[in-house]
Amino acid sequence: MVKKASSSFRCAECGLEVAKWVGRCPECQAWGTIEERGESRPPIARVAAGAPSAPARPIAHVDIESSRAAETGVSELDRVLGGGLVPGAVVLLAGEPGVGKSTLLLEVAHRWAERAKAAPALYVTGEESAGQVRLRAERTGNVHERMYLAAESDLGAILGHVDDVKPGLLIVDSVQTMSSPQVDNAPGGVTQVRAVTAGLVALAKERGLPIVLVGHVTKDGSVAGPRVLEHLVDVVLHFEGDRHSTLRLVRGVKNRFGAADEIGCFELRDDGIVGVPDPSGLFLNRHAEAVPGTSVTVTVEGKRPLLGEVQALVGRSTLNQPRRAVSGLDSSRVSMVLAVLEKRGRIQLGDKDIYTATVGGMKVTEPAVDLAVALAVSSAFTDTALSPRLVAIGEVGLAGEVRRITGVGRRLAEAVRLGFTHALVPPDAGPMPEGIQALEVGDLAGALHAVKYVPVG
Repeated sequence: MVKKASSSFRCAECGLEVAKWVGRCPECQAWGTIEERGESRPPIARVAAGAPSAPARPIAHVDIESSRAAETGVSELDRVLGGGLVPGAVVLLAGEPGVGKSTLLLEVAHRWAERAKAAPALYVTGEESAGQVRLRAERTGNVHERMYLAAESDLGAILGHVDDVKPGLLIVDSVQTMSSPQVDNAPGGVTQVRAVTAGLVALAKERGLPIVLVGHVTKDGSVAGPRVLEHLVDVVLHFEGDRHSTLRLVRGVKNRFGAADEIGCFELRDDGIVGVPDPSGLFLNRHAEAVPGTSVTVTVEGKRPLLGEVQALVGRSTLNQPRRAVSGLDSSRVSMVLAVLEKRGRIQLGDKDIYTATVGGMKVTEPAVDLAVALAVSSAFTDTALSPRLVAIGEVGLAGEVRRITGVGRRLAEAVRLGFTHALVPPDAGPMPEGIQALEVGDLAGALHAVKYVPVG
């Protein structure tokens, strides 16, 4: 009797192997990613020793000069990358369509080409024709003789262009449009994306060539394609921005060569994209007079403190279920703050419509904004304006206590630089900078009482 060959099934998203096909991966919960792998092979019990490609050396003797980061010329991007592009590094820049990824990378290619000693930059596009990219480059002023442009969607053709041009920087826009001749799947599929990325990573490591890949995102904002894509590359950046705002943020998610929590701020204009080294003013709405329902806080993005304004509007509801609308804030934390404000602050909000938002398209999710949200809602409820020179920093707990947060001194130093004179902070916040009067508040009721003694005028 001939034994029937057995097949194995593997998830293309997380690599889990299962005995039979299922529609949903039991490990990563992704749908339609289980693929048949053919006849299963028993694991190898023993591996024979082979000749190493290079002898092992003490780590102190390894040369690092050839691996120094080279600046891109775009200071805000270099800040997120940790100083620039490391030779052989593969960077994945992901973002929604139309947010400005291609515009930013054209600026990077132009700045790179302007450097006299650097090798030329090669920009490969698989989504547009070469003429369309040239039109955008003309509009943004990013045309240079040492910028090379190719419209290709085949991995083999890209390798041929690299051999011809011998670039110092390769930009691929985008990895989802590229295909490898060794894989039969359609471009953009899980197998194709993985194969193309693996080929480009091998090219980068072999030649010491920094490569920037453009990636698409899904509806929930995560990188499209297999999860292993983020593991293959060295750096993962998310390009974020509101369609109705000119502000753009490049946020580091993974970085093998620097901090993974830095952000870079840009402003998208008709003639291109420019870095914003001091973005705090973009998130503040300067009023001629104090306005009820507004409160200023200081959030930290990476190592950068940013001042932001929280606005609230409270009105009588005509619905059985009062409306709660949130923009730029964490809706679950706002709901929690409202519940604590009603219970511990003795403010009746159950029959009120409440709207909360940030200014300038800023997105704040850290708990340090809780106190500012509570003060803005209380100010809107009582129709009493807070001092325009007051900042509020602190996390609010369910018992109404104001909890300590990190970096209070650094946050207040930024507030002093922008002209703020008073601050509400948690207890035992540490040394305070000169030029600001810090009021320590232990609970939410104490914070609501303390703001009455901060002069509005």
